[in-house]
Amino acid sequence: MGAILAGGASRRFGSDKALAMLDGRTLLDHARAALAPHCDAVVIVGRADGIADWPRPGMGPLGAIAGALDHAAAQGFDRLLSAPVDCVRLPTDLAALLSPAPAFLDSQPVIGLWPIAALDDLRAMLEADGDLAMRAFARRIGARAVPCDFAPPNINSVEDLERLTKG
Repeated sequence: MGAILAGGASRRFGSDKALAMLDGRTLLDHARAALAPHCDAVVIVGRADGIADWPRPGMGPLGAIAGALDHAAAQGFDRLLSAPVDCVRLPTDLAALLSPAPAFLDSQPVIGLWPIAALDDLRAMLEADGDLAMRAFARRIGARAVPCDFAPPNINSVEDLERLTKG
């Protein structure tokens, strides 16, 4: 199962980043199209009409991944491929690159392949309210950092989006 992490507050962007337009489509639509070839199903996490973050909103990417892992487990999946909503392109060989799980792109740790079995460790981290960094979670579960020449776009501002549009 694939999960698009789309629940951030978009403070730096200034408006709902998921709905920002790029080439006539929302970033959310671009992210879904980029992730879909790598997964049997794709869900949106952290939005009112999607899967809820766990244990509550505001926990960052790890809260979104926990919600998605829980949903994926309930649907019978054994792993989850995650990507942020502003990731409008992904490597064509992403799933193979990250197999076996757990693994993540060294250049963008939110893009990762996470086993459902990691959910208990992630829940423990989130309940402890300690270090909620992606790399801390990755270390805890022994995930591999996979080097890759692919540099995913990082759209944190309207200016970043404009640069991507022009480039």
